[in-house]
Amino acid sequence: MLEESALNAFIRSALAEDIGSGDHSTLASISPTAKGKAVLKIKEDGILAGMEVAEAIFRWLDMYTVFTPHKQDGDAMKAGETAFEVTAAVHTLLMAERLVLNCMQRMSGIATLTRQYVEKLKGYHTRILDTRKTTPNFRMLEKEAVRIGGGVNHRIGLYDMVMLKDNHIDFSGGITAAVTKTVAYLKERQLPLKIEVETRNLDDVKEVLAVGQIDRIMLDNFTPADIVKALELINGRFETEASGGITLDTLETYAKTGVDYISVGAIIHHAVSLDLSLKAIIL
Repeated sequence: MLEESALNAFIRSALAEDIGSGDHSTLASISPTAKGKAVLKIKEDGILAGMEVAEAIFRWLDMYTVFTPHKQDGDAMKAGETAFEVTAAVHTLLMAERLVLNCMQRMSGIATLTRQYVEKLKGYHTRILDTRKTTPNFRMLEKEAVRIGGGVNHRIGLYDMVMLKDNHIDFSGGITAAVTKTVAYLKERQLPLKIEVETRNLDDVKEVLAVGQIDRIMLDNFTPADIVKALELINGRFETEASGGITLDTLETYAKTGVDYISVGAIIHHAVSLDLSLKAIIL
């Protein structure tokens, strides 16, 4: 479920961007008292996402909207099916149309691609993670689409988890210095944040194990063989995450290592929007 205030802030901003001084096409041609009905037509197979968002957009514009869902977020969808019906002021339907479609098409594409990765991991211990490689101001909905598709959300932003990546480590003077400073910082400010450390080779893994005080080790651009070696060294002390260029074709090879998580930015930034349309029903 999306956080209501954050979703409302997104809707307000997105509609302001689109409507500006007014939807003059609608204002010029449609009576403000006209009521109407429309249906969301599915034109492409995949995983449906964005139903909650769509209903919230319509209700933001018209509190008397009647929104009738025929499917739920996460459902498999087939071309020719109907996702929902909506009855509201015609002005509402026309002003909401493009924002609803943009959100649902993008979210459904992400959910569909994520589900393909999740299906590949069936039978394995490993879970799929998203990343911060997202669209500015659309991250909340992209990550919700990953969740709907069966993936696991990594940190939402820079504020909800510490991730000491290569640049942090290099600027800090090494892994031990970076971790030590971070632990002191979090303790001083009483911040209950988990710490993840990126490692680039097995020597880095050994150094992380020596300093400890962290929660997860990222194995960045490791080969599957080196991941196996790293997992032997870690021996279950910390969560593990494989990252770096892992594709749908190579996913199972990495999952076979037993790593806890695989992070794949492509489930968001390589997803293709699915074809949906909002069609008026003449009453």
